[in-house]
Amino acid sequence: QVQLVESGGGLVQSGGSLRLSCAASGFTFSMYRMSWYRQAPGKERELVAAISSTGGSTNYADSVKGRFTISRDNYKNTVYLQMNKLKPEDTALYYCNATWNQLLTYWGQGTQVTVSS
Repeated sequence: QVQLVESGGGLVQSGGSLRLSCAASGFTFSMYRMSWYRQAPGKERELVAAISSTGGSTNYADSVKGRFTISRDNYKNTVYLQMNKLKPEDTALYYCNATWNQLLTYWGQGTQVTVSS
């Protein structure tokens, strides 16, 4: 049974930091590209950051470059999103995604991040 369980969300003041985690199980984690997406109320889900299966390649949305860092631990089957210098516009439900060869994709249930001004 595939599971992606996000944690680490919460309420933080503008300028603060949070670290999201996504624990994966039920599939070969090290073969999957992992991503974080977010969806704010009334907006479409958007890609925040992605990391290749080996961790050797990452990419970020322009809005978070220089503030967020994605990483993964293939021994712990976990992907992380370190979020620094948070802004109110970062407020959203953050989802973990696992994708293999654009054929198989799994989603977590999401963790809420709220940034107060």
